[in-house]
Formats: sequence, C-alpha cells, structure tokens
Amino acid sequence: MTTDVLVVDSGVANLASVLGSLHALGLTVECSRRPEDIASASRLVLPGVGSYAAALETLNETGSNSALREAVTRGVPTLAICLGLQLLLDGSDESPGRNGLGLVTGRARRLPADVRVPHLGWNQVRPEPSTRWLDEGWAAFAHSFALQDAPPDCCVAWSEHGTRFVAALERDNLLACQFHPELSSTWGHALLTRWLRDEPCRRATSSPPSSDRASSVRRVVPCLDVRDGRVLKGVQFSGLRDVGDPAELAALHERHGADEIVVLDIGATPSRRDTQVETVRRVRAALRIPLTAGGGVRGVDDARALLTAGADKVTVNTAAVRRPELLAELASAFGRQCVVLAVDVRRRKTSPGSMPRWEVLVSGGHEPTGRDALEWIAEATELGAGEVLLTSWDRDGTRAGCDLASLDATRRVTTVPLIASGGIGTAEHVVDAVRAGADAVLAASVLHDRELTVNDLKQALAAAGLPTRPPLEPVMNEEVP
Repeated sequence: MTTDVLVVDSGVANLASVLGSLHALGLTVECSRRPEDIASASRLVLPGVGSYAAALETLNETGSNSALREAVTRGVPTLAICLGLQLLLDGSDESPGRNGLGLVTGRARRLPADVRVPHLGWNQVRPEPSTRWLDEGWAAFAHSFALQDAPPDCCVAWSEHGTRFVAALERDNLLACQFHPELSSTWGHALLTRWLRDEPCRRATSSPPSSDRASSVRRVVPCLDVRDGRVLKGVQFSGLRDVGDPAELAALHERHGADEIVVLDIGATPSRRDTQVETVRRVRAALRIPLTAGGGVRGVDDARALLTAGADKVTVNTAAVRRPELLAELASAFGRQCVVLAVDVRRRKTSPGSMPRWEVLVSGGHEPTGRDALEWIAEATELGAGEVLLTSWDRDGTRAGCDLASLDATRRVTTVPLIASGGIGTAEHVVDAVRAGADAVLAASVLHDRELTVNDLKQALAAAGLPTRPPLEPVMNEEVP
C-alpha cells in the first residue's frame, strides 16, 4: 500500500490529532522517526506540541534531523506545525545554545510578558497577498515562543499577541504554521486540503493585522465530566446523573461553536484507576478543535497516554498538590502550554469584614487539604503550569453564577490563562466571569441539558463588547441521538 503522508514522530507531538485529520481526508498515513522512511517519503508532516529541547534531542538521536534537512532542501512537500515550525529555525529562546534545523532563517522569541503566556486559544490569521495556500480566518494557537520577523525568502501570514508574529510561512513546497490547522475546525481542514492538493486559495485582498488588533479571544469551553464512558453532572460534585455519550456531546458542542472541549475522568483519582484513554480517543475522533483531558494523571507516563490518545493539553490536580514537582516534570517533557492546573476550591469561613479565602480540595472534591488556594496557584504556575482551571465547589452545578471574588483574586496572583468553572446558569454569568478576569469559561449542565448553546453564550459576550471567535457554521436546534 502506498503511503500518502509520513508524519515525523518527534517524541513530543500531538500525533493523534494530526493523524486523525489526515485520515479524515482519506489519506494513507504512516508515522515514523526512521531516517530511511523520511528520506523516501513523498510528503512530510512535522507536528509539534511540547518541549523544544526534547524534540531536538529525539531528532538528533534518531538521525531524523539530517533526513529532514535533506528532504526539505530537495523540495519534498512538507507541513510543519507549531513546535514543528520552530524546529525549522536557527534556534529558539526556549533552549539557548541549542541549534535548530536551520532550514528557515530566524529565531523563535518569547512573547511579551504583558500578555497571557502561553498564548492559548483562537486568534486571527491574516496572510500577505503573496501567499499561495493561506487564507484569512481563525486558528487555534498554543505557544509561548514565536518567529517575529519574516524570513527574507518566505511569504508569511501574521497574527498578534502582545506583538505581531509570524502565524505561518510558505516557501516553495514548505508550509509551516505556528497555529494548529488540525485543531482549527473547518478553516484548518480547508487549509490542509489546499496544501495536500496544492490548490491556491481564492480570497479577497488581505492585510497584516494592525498594532491595535485584539489578541486571542475569550473562549467558551464545554466540560464533560466522565465516568465509565458516560458524561455525568451533579451539584457540588455529588448527586451525579447521566447526561449522555461524551463523543456525541462533544461533536454537538463543536457544531455550536465551542472553542475547545474538556474531558475530566471524575472517577480516576478517588478509585486510583488509570485515566480512561479510550474515551479520549473517541472524543478526539469526533472533534476538529482542541481537547483537554485529565483525571488520575500522576506522572509523565499518564500524561503521555492522554496526549497519545488525542488530548492537546492535560489537567493535573490531586497528584500535583501531593507532589508539586510533577508540574515541572510535565512542563519539561511536553511544554508548559500542555499543562493545565485544575484547582477545586471551597470558601473558608472568615470573620466578618475580612478578605475571603479559599481552600484547595482534592480527590474529586472529597478531601480538604487545608492548603490556601491562592498560595498554591502562585506556586504551581511558577513550577510549570501554563493554565489554571479554577472550579468553585460552592457554585458547582448550582447555576448561581461563578465565584467572582475567587476569579479576581486568582487573576492578581498569576498571569497565565485562567478558566472559570462552576455555577454557569445564564449567558450573563459568562460575561460576569470574563469581566472578573477569566480568559475562558467552562460550562456543563446548562449546555448538556440544551437550555443554552455555546452560540448563545458567545452572542452575550459579543453584545457586552468582549471579543470571541464566532461560530463557523449556522447553529441548528438539534438533539443528540
């Protein structure tokens, strides 16, 4: 059987997302890191989610680096994704002193400190008129470093997050994207199709983003709490009821404009079970947007299993509280943009007039730790967490609105992206959470019960003047079979 595309296994990539997108296009795909396979490939994909140094080490140890240099120089059609683009450069500020593949002139530099870093979520891509495949649209990003100057021999598309940076570049048969086309819904699917068929993009005249163009938008994120392959929902982590199949619900929410999906195995930690990898595989197969997964992650191998199954980020909660160095280990292995600190918090009793405080809960909210939540969040993000998922135990499932004070307080102790969770019952609650400091809002029962759609929540954000990625398809009233 002839292989249409060879995906280069750099040891740290989100291979399941890339492989799934290529299979969906009807291609025969092989995944390998052997130099002889790379040398004989008719088309290459170099994906990337993870650590620059770890990926380089794998490429160098296997001899893939030389094979990649030769293939790209020879003109083999090549697609590089996210970290894959950065590996093509001369080097990166992420790993000073380490040389990249040197196939594209330039260096990846850290994004400015005055914006949320890592840059997680959706942002606009604006190609220069000279590009062949790239179109203007919305793409999914997950990175802290970027090429900020156009290489002299490349056509580029731009985006902005604190500073203008190269969102993608083209040169001959090379397409390199800082974003993830395989996670950029129908727009990304169309880009992959054009590159594979070498079909030029038909578009109106475009222009680079101006300096006042908004950075990444606020996200609306449906959450699937899963146990034994079914989505459950309750109040304050108890009284759970079955609300549906995770893959079917995830696909429904994507059609309604979801920016990403979170799947949490709520039975994994209390019962010491391994995370339900098969559920993650099924959900990934139904999606073309980012997927975060967690529950029972106790080490690098647990996280790798989730990423291999199709997750793009992993959450860690109980194990990190008990062994904080786990966060640094995960960030070193996969990059901090893959590491989400999930924190379940409960208000502490305080004297009248005193500032509110919150306690960290673990083991699915069943076990109080006595640990101050704000102190833990500050420590954890210093260790390597690239995003915080803050769930209010007091508000979970109540539909009474988020604990806005906890969001405001958390925003003051960390600069990484913040996801608000617990209490969403109306579209106005989402607006309130964003105004309190959230970059994304998690919603569950109000979406699963079809009382509101993601589109409804986004319309409320837009009406309040808060930027959000618009749904890519018309939203229809539909039921999950």
